[in-house]
Amino acid sequence: MARHKRGFDCQLATRCLLKSDAAFRPWLKRIGTLDLSAGWKKPFDVSDALARAILYQQLSGKAAATIVGRVERAMGSVRFNHVSIGSLSDTELRACGVSGNKTLALRDLARREAADEIPGTRQLQYLDNQQIIDALVPTRGIGRWTVEMMLMFRLGRPDVLPIDDLGIRKGIQLLDGLDAMPAPKDLPERAECWTPYQSMASFYLWRIADFRKTPVKRSQD
Repeated sequence: MARHKRGFDCQLATRCLLKSDAAFRPWLKRIGTLDLSAGWKKPFDVSDALARAILYQQLSGKAAATIVGRVERAMGSVRFNHVSIGSLSDTELRACGVSGNKTLALRDLARREAADEIPGTRQLQYLDNQQIIDALVPTRGIGRWTVEMMLMFRLGRPDVLPIDDLGIRKGIQLLDGLDAMPAPKDLPERAECWTPYQSMASFYLWRIADFRKTPVKRSQD
C-alpha cells in the first residue's frame, strides 16, 4: 500500500509547470516562485480541520475567527473533537455565534469521529485523494471543495485541481486569454499537462486571478 508523504518540492513543481506549459512563464515573472511548505509542517488533526472549515464557511475571515475564538473559550480547548464539541449545548454554541445549520454539522462531525468514521492523520497517509474525498464528504457541511482545500493546504497533496472553484476558472481564463471562464467540465483536459503538480498550478492560478481589479472569491460549499 503506497504511503503519501505530506507536502512536495514547490521549486521542482514550478520548474515542471514551466516546462510543460509555457503560458505560465509571463505570469511567474510577475508573481515570483510560490512556496507553500510552511503550512504542511504545522500539526494537523482531521476533525479539528473539518470543524474549523465548517465554522469558516460563508463568513469573512475576521468574523469566522471571532466565532472560533468564542467557541474555543467556551469549550476550554483549542482543539475541536467529539469530546470538546460535545461539552457544549446547542444553546451555548448559538451564544458563540454558531448558526443552526453549522451546529448540526458540528454534531454530525462529532458523532462520526466518535464512531471512528473519520480517518485519522496516519490513515490519510495510505489513502489517495479520491478515497479521502469519499470518506469525508458524507459529513454534513463538508463538500468536495472543502476536502480539496484540506488536501492542498494541510496535507500538501501535489496533484489536486478544484475544478468548481471560481478563482481557478478565472485564472485559466486569464492564463489562456479566453473571453469567458471555462466550464468546470473542460478543466481536466486543459490541466492534464500539469500532472503531477496540478496543486502547484492551482496556487498560481489563484494568484493570477487576483490580478483583476476585484479579486475573485473562492467557491464555498
